Amino acid sequence: MSFRERLGHLLPESHRQLYVGGAWVPGSGGGRIDVIDPADGSVLTDVADGTLDDARAALDAAVAAQADWAATAPRERGEILRRAFALVTQHADDLALVMSLEMGKPIAEAKGEVTYGAEFLRWFSEEAVRIHGRWMQNPAGGSRLLTVRKPVGPCLFITPWNFPLAMGTRKIGPAIAAGCTMVVKPAAQTPLTMLYLAALLAEAGLPAGVLNVVTTSDSGGLSSTLQADARLRKVSFTGSTVVGKKIVEQSAGQLQRVSMELGGNAPFLVFADADLDAAVEGAMVAKMRNMGEACTSANRFLVEESVAADFAERLAQRMGALRVGRGQDVGVQVGPLIDAKAVASVSATVADAVERGARVLTGGEAPAGDGYFFPPTVLVDVPADADAVTKETFGPVAPITTFTSEDQAIALANATEYGLAAYAYTRDLARTIRLAERLETGMLGINTGLVSNPAAPFGGVKASGFGREGGFEGIEEYLDTTYVALPVS
Repeated sequence: MSFRERLGHLLPESHRQLYVGGAWVPGSGGGRIDVIDPADGSVLTDVADGTLDDARAALDAAVAAQADWAATAPRERGEILRRAFALVTQHADDLALVMSLEMGKPIAEAKGEVTYGAEFLRWFSEEAVRIHGRWMQNPAGGSRLLTVRKPVGPCLFITPWNFPLAMGTRKIGPAIAAGCTMVVKPAAQTPLTMLYLAALLAEAGLPAGVLNVVTTSDSGGLSSTLQADARLRKVSFTGSTVVGKKIVEQSAGQLQRVSMELGGNAPFLVFADADLDAAVEGAMVAKMRNMGEACTSANRFLVEESVAADFAERLAQRMGALRVGRGQDVGVQVGPLIDAKAVASVSATVADAVERGARVLTGGEAPAGDGYFFPPTVLVDVPADADAVTKETFGPVAPITTFTSEDQAIALANATEYGLAAYAYTRDLARTIRLAERLETGMLGINTGLVSNPAAPFGGVKASGFGREGGFEGIEEYLDTTYVALPVS
């Protein structure tokens, strides 16, 4: 059976519809969205193109299910998540294939995302039973103060194409645990993984209407329509800062709660006292995870001048040796980018750096032929005003610039509107503390190129957004607080 035949078996036409109110239903307008294979540009399959009426129907289903779901025992909600974790783990190979086909990442990396994404379901299955308020005596006496935590209500989740499973589970997991219903709008480029997940959640026993999935080519119309509805109480969005700002503006009309996980421009600092072997290993993880198509990807390499040449040479050797190809092929380490627009954007970023005086140590040009490929690229002598430094590249490009002091390194690292993630390699404990206190970032990896962990709060500052996903903090985004005054005398 070919990969595409297997895809058709895993997601038959009935499961490429909309999932609303516990049923697979066709889009009311009859339209379809082609899902493109980024490895060759051909059409993999198609899914329903939901209309604004379909979006309203999905919200209707979420609203209808909200009261019963909020009243469901926390243990039962947690057990559904636990079963969902088991099912996702059981179907890891199938999910990885679906994800690799529609998004491009190598199978091995897709399996890593399945493991990561499933862990949000397990983590929040354990948090469902730990939602609690507090009881205390009024400091002035005469009464007691009781606080009660309750689900915020129906939510809208808009997920991106780069991590089609994990960006869904880290929203869906805490919402289920807290007792919220939801409408999920996956990215039009990668809708298949979310549809497969919806089927697994139904198999795990999630009641009808708690999760609703609407695939659509009109993401802006869907969000503006649902945000104008007073019944929608929360929006969680992962994507670009430009779109995130628009969603925040739209939330004002109904004063909806919002969680925004937006763009990044992560600095990767290497100090002269660092273990360079470890720094190169960490750089490979921080830069090449998901072909560099990650908001947490190391976007700017700031290296102390005395070790910069050595670090650059080692990194170029490692990145230049990576095997690029179709994500389903054995041994491939770097898959295609998501589409032709992405290739054009990365190509323009590299060209801009070269025009400004940067040198290419490896890679640098998109290959001829089918598919949306770009080779791992290392640039040196990159000026501070180059697009590779000032903008989020979202591709396998590592621009290296230098610094001569810790203060200069911190100033360069903070010289961006973004503040999602940062990385630093040093053996100096005091410096580590100073970096944690002075870097303007929501997450900091010290001597590691991987910060994402379901048990930790994921999120940023400045133009990278607000709110946290994962960790103990993750469920707080889905809970309201009611204070009750109880006189006793």
